[in-house]
Amino acid sequence: MGGSASGGLGLTEEHALRAVYNAHGPELYRFAMRQLNDDGAAQDVVQEVFLRAWRAAERFDPEVASLRVWLFAIARNVIVDEMRRRSVRPATRLALAEEPAEPGFDERRVNAWLVEEALRRISPEHRVCLVETHLRGRPYAEVAAELGIPVGTLRTRLFYGLRALRVAMEEMGVEL
Repeated sequence: MGGSASGGLGLTEEHALRAVYNAHGPELYRFAMRQLNDDGAAQDVVQEVFLRAWRAAERFDPEVASLRVWLFAIARNVIVDEMRRRSVRPATRLALAEEPAEPGFDERRVNAWLVEEALRRISPEHRVCLVETHLRGRPYAEVAAELGIPVGTLRTRLFYGLRALRVAMEEMGVEL
C-alpha cells in the first residue's frame, strides 16, 4: 500500500523530489518564516521537511492524506521541534520573546486541513457528532434529537469519535 503509493510519486528519485520541492517548497518556506520569523531557521525547516519526506517516502499514502497535507504536517512537526529546541536554549530565548504568542494564520490553516483530513477517515456517524457538537458548538440534546438518538448514545459516539480522530491524526504523522 504505502510502497506503491510513494513509488507512484517517486519521492526517492531526485528529479521527482525536485519537482515536489518546486511545487511546495516556497509555500513551506513562507509558512515556516511566519512561524519562526527567522530566515535561516525557515530554510532549515524546509530542508528538514524534504529530508524527512525523502526518508519516509515509502510510508506516504495518498489515500491517507494529500502530498501537500503530508508535507505541511511534517513542517508543523519540524517547527514544533525547532520551537522546543529554542525554548531550552537561553541564548535564543530573547528572539522567541518577539514572536507572536498565538499561532499564526498559517498554523491554524494547516491544523484545519489536518483535522479535516482526519475527520474524513472516521466513520460518518462519529464525524457528524464531532462536527455538530465540537466544531459547531451545538448542545448535545439538540444534536441527539436531530439524529434521533439518546443523549447517552451521542456521548458514546463522541468518545469513540475522538478516539478514532486521535488515531487518524497519529497515522497522518501529527504529533499530539
